[in-house]
Amino acid sequence: MKLIAGVDEVGRGSLIGPVYAAAVILTKSVDPKILKDSKVLSKKKREYLFNYIKKNSIWSLGKASVSEIEKLNILNASLLAMKRAILKLTKKPTLVLIDGNKIPQLKNYKLKSIIKGDKKIPSISAASIIAKVSRDRFVATLSKKNKGYHWDKNFGYGTKQHLQALKKLGITKHHRKTFSPISRLT
Repeated sequence: MKLIAGVDEVGRGSLIGPVYAAAVILTKSVDPKILKDSKVLSKKKREYLFNYIKKNSIWSLGKASVSEIEKLNILNASLLAMKRAILKLTKKPTLVLIDGNKIPQLKNYKLKSIIKGDKKIPSISAASIIAKVSRDRFVATLSKKNKGYHWDKNFGYGTKQHLQALKKLGITKHHRKTFSPISRLT
């Protein structure tokens, strides 16, 4: 049986926290027509699909920490998170379809990049949902411990509100210090 995994990452453009990647192998019980890129779904629909995908597929998460992002750069850290997600799958996929135009270095796996794959390939859409909901939940937890940055609303992206909070409250250990405008504030 051919096992196809879809892989996507989230959090590349955020100013805080790890980058997350998910790998998903859909089973026959999953209706591919209901899967969409996580960015076009409402939070409520993403949460529903997150639970549906987890229950009805083989999935895994990979992350790259803030220190890894700063050491490797965001692209290489994203590829590392993807590699970790692929290697954590409980079944080895026959083919791995990756959103974007880059693929991680991984021996003994057949990998293919697909630009805008999260909009075209159901397993990549599923991976985008798993990665986004997982990272959003993590960032919401960080937000409770780091009041004033409003990460529960901006998820660490460089919104006006977040940038104002940075000027007022300063940089936290969760901020990516190599990212602009953080790098100018250190």
